Amino acid sequence: MITDKTVSAPTDNSEAWKQLPWKKCQKVVIRLQRRIVKAVQEGRWGKVKALQHLLTRSFSGKALAVKRVTENQGKNTAGVDRQLWSTCNAKFQGIKQLKQRGYKPSPLKRIYISKSNGKRRPLGIPTIKDRAMQALYLFALEPVSETISDRHSYGFRPKRSCADAIAACHLLLARRNRPQWILEGDIKGCFDNINHEWLMKHIPMEKKILHSWLKAGFLESKTLYPTTAGTPQGGIISPILANFTLDGLEQLLESRFGKLGSKRRGKIRSGVNVIRYADDCAP
Repeated sequence: MITDKTVSAPTDNSEAWKQLPWKKCQKVVIRLQRRIVKAVQEGRWGKVKALQHLLTRSFSGKALAVKRVTENQGKNTAGVDRQLWSTCNAKFQGIKQLKQRGYKPSPLKRIYISKSNGKRRPLGIPTIKDRAMQALYLFALEPVSETISDRHSYGFRPKRSCADAIAACHLLLARRNRPQWILEGDIKGCFDNINHEWLMKHIPMEKKILHSWLKAGFLESKTLYPTTAGTPQGGIISPILANFTLDGLEQLLESRFGKLGSKRRGKIRSGVNVIRYADDCAP
């Protein structure tokens, strides 16, 4: 049986990071994630919470979280503390810093990127430590999200992509009883306007940690601004929070208008099909 003890590493060794058994770490995390999925399917939410607790306290989860944020595209982008974990020693020390007790995230660093329409999109960049903590909790949230997500939700989900959303649209449009109209929808300011109270009530994770992220604020031109709504783009955890918020839209529209192509009393019904990529959809 694989346990977290089997992936312990030397503590006073400059080569500790390089010696970590990543395959064993992945097996520990995947095993816990599979147990979370099973608990969700059985409606055992107390069990879900207990397993998430185990995962977010595990050495394996913390090690993989640090590995993720120090190898992705944003690895060279620092937050307000200007810190980067670029050396093996810093990465291994980073694992030790991922502690829930006394955890308080730093404010986000506000930057802007250009959009295709000439406007600028604001991003909130967490510190490397806060990104690692978000990655750790993402491991615990993804099994829940992937079990209950809308069937035709494709944005920011593992093993799904924009190409899959396009393929789903193509399949619908190639059918004999294909839709006659396509409505493209974009939820304006989706990430910036998600209600914090709703997130606190419905996101299945430790409320103290979630609250600290939502209320961290952001720093712009040396001025600290509070955050009263939204989950700023730029954080690892933001896309899954947005997906949790929007899941149910597909079922809501289909229950209101019917599902296109379904049969009722032997007749093919008119209605809608919903394809969603994050906050963009085509009902």
